[in-house]
Amino acid sequence: MVHIGTVVMGATDVSRAAAFWKAALTYTEREPGTDDWVVLVPVEGPGVGVALGRSASPVQEVPRVHLDLYSDEQEAEVERLMGLGAERVAWELYPPDPDFVVLADPEGNRFCVIDTTHGG
Repeated sequence: MVHIGTVVMGATDVSRAAAFWKAALTYTEREPGTDDWVVLVPVEGPGVGVALGRSASPVQEVPRVHLDLYSDEQEAEVERLMGLGAERVAWELYPPDPDFVVLADPEGNRFCVIDTTHGG
């Protein structure tokens, strides 16, 4: 049996990306990172890790893989993340009455904040 242990994302500035994701998710470095690589894990308890590796690849405007962050206070969470450096993405692919907001981290990596109370 296998399970997801770490999601890996590219970054041109690994330290900047790590600072954002540590604050956004309440994560810490599993071990001291370098300018090229760091693995972040939850401060408390189990959870999927987020690894950041130096990459010169351009950000995908419509990524094939992205993170979904779940919240029952979506708008407050979006504002908090924007205060940490995230930006709203002008997303043309929203369905009618979406339960998600598309943001980008300071490196431009897209992610969504899902409203867990939507429709229920």
